[in-house]
Amino acid sequence: MKPPVAEAPQGADPGIPRPGNEPVYDYAPGSPERAALKEELRRQRGEVVEIPLIIGGREVRTSKTFDVTMPHDHGHALARCHIAGADEAQAAIDASRAAWAEWSNWAWEDRAAVLLRAAELLAGPWRMKLNAATMLGQSKTAFQAEIDSACEIVDFWRFNSFFAGRVHAEQPVSGPGVRNRMDHRPLEGFVYAISPFNFTAIGANLTTSPALMGNVAVWKPSTTGVLGSWYVMKLLEAAGLPPGVINFIPGVASEISDVLLSSPELGGIHFTGSTGTFQHLWKSVARNVENYRAYPRLVGETGGKDFIVAHESADPQALAVAIVQGAFEYQGQKCSATSRVYVPDTMWEDVRDRVVAMTGELRMGDPADFRNFLGAVIDRPAFDRIKSYIDYAHESGDARVLAGGGCDDSRGYFIEPTVVEADDPGHRLMCEEIFGPVVTLHSYRASDWESTLALVDGTSPYALTGAVFARDPEALRSAGAALRNAAGNFYINDKPSGAVVGQQPFGGARASGTNDKAGSVLNLVRWVSPRTIKETFDPPTDYRYPFMEAE
Repeated sequence: MKPPVAEAPQGADPGIPRPGNEPVYDYAPGSPERAALKEELRRQRGEVVEIPLIIGGREVRTSKTFDVTMPHDHGHALARCHIAGADEAQAAIDASRAAWAEWSNWAWEDRAAVLLRAAELLAGPWRMKLNAATMLGQSKTAFQAEIDSACEIVDFWRFNSFFAGRVHAEQPVSGPGVRNRMDHRPLEGFVYAISPFNFTAIGANLTTSPALMGNVAVWKPSTTGVLGSWYVMKLLEAAGLPPGVINFIPGVASEISDVLLSSPELGGIHFTGSTGTFQHLWKSVARNVENYRAYPRLVGETGGKDFIVAHESADPQALAVAIVQGAFEYQGQKCSATSRVYVPDTMWEDVRDRVVAMTGELRMGDPADFRNFLGAVIDRPAFDRIKSYIDYAHESGDARVLAGGGCDDSRGYFIEPTVVEADDPGHRLMCEEIFGPVVTLHSYRASDWESTLALVDGTSPYALTGAVFARDPEALRSAGAALRNAAGNFYINDKPSGAVVGQQPFGGARASGTNDKAGSVLNLVRWVSPRTIKETFDPPTDYRYPFMEAE
């Protein structure tokens, strides 16, 4: 007898409609948002905020503090931040464990409601506060802050809530007399979230994407981006995030990590930062793996040596604009920033001259002056590191500084947008991540298109972002094939930066990370441990199967 056909699962009703992206304010002269942002900038400049730790919902003050200063005016303190140590790290673990018992059992819709409420607050009354803190604390222009600390965070919280519904709606088929279902459980233990300075939105996502799926987090924000992170934490509290779900502990990474990585309760690491640091974390987890309750989930986005490669059919003006915007927006301190460019010799002089001319027009200074395109780099170590690469270019016999190159740290950590020409495609500036306003261009023979694609693919250990410029369809096809594994985010006739949540999920492979695509359902899946449940309505009462019956 043919058995009945199993029915396809209906799945859970996500209940949250697919969102659109948060509109970007342009802060044009005379606009109300421009006036509001300028007023908030003046207010925050005139105060020194105290930033305590937040552990289990309580503000914790320690005996050690540091001053949070403006990169473009390093003598001006914006805040005084308390520093967590080993004791505070352990307290954060204990607080997260206490919160996990209840938070992990909330309905996912109720957890999403907290983030959706936070998104509404940020899109409205908190917008200027977060943007001003990001501009002053991280030296971002109004536009760069707007697309980061307002729009991207709002998009993360709205899209991730929608994606969470898709995860929970993923249900198995049920056969006759049986009900099958998937329980998308959170991980057992806490998630260690480690965020960088360059995007306020990254810290907001590293913590809340695991929390949305029922996890708890211990958050160590970058000390150089801590002001914006502090306001994110306060916003989440205002939106109703329960105490202990996210514990905020800025401090010395080594002291905090030693405690957190050795805890049996470590459930995962959500990281954005340098490749070296992520590899260190991975090795530390490996050394402790037998001590953990479960294998920790390791999700990381790290460095990049992001490229633009141009075919001789490319539009020279569009190419030049992409080079300048991709390399110099936010002082090149984006992991997706254009850092190496390959230009065919048939259009080299034209493109070079356009790039040099545009670079010479860029204004640099205090982001509160809305005429400026660039601010300062984040701190003294970054200034010294970037300057050393520029000095090397000046001293190198096979490279020339075509534009910029000036460095001035007298008041702020200012480095001019710098364009370098390298004769050797294996030059140090073509291969190493600089993370600053320096872009290196190399001219290749147009007839060497295929071998140049192989060169682009093999030059760097990273595979984060990259772009190809061409109007020839065959050139685009060959580049897409040759560079398939060279970038996790690949752009055609556009700069290799500026990914938008819900449109271009972000992440790279090779030495650039685990490629778990922030801003997509793929990232959320990493923060659940599914349980399959089978319920039989009328269980068998005889052990014998029909085939065993006598003929």
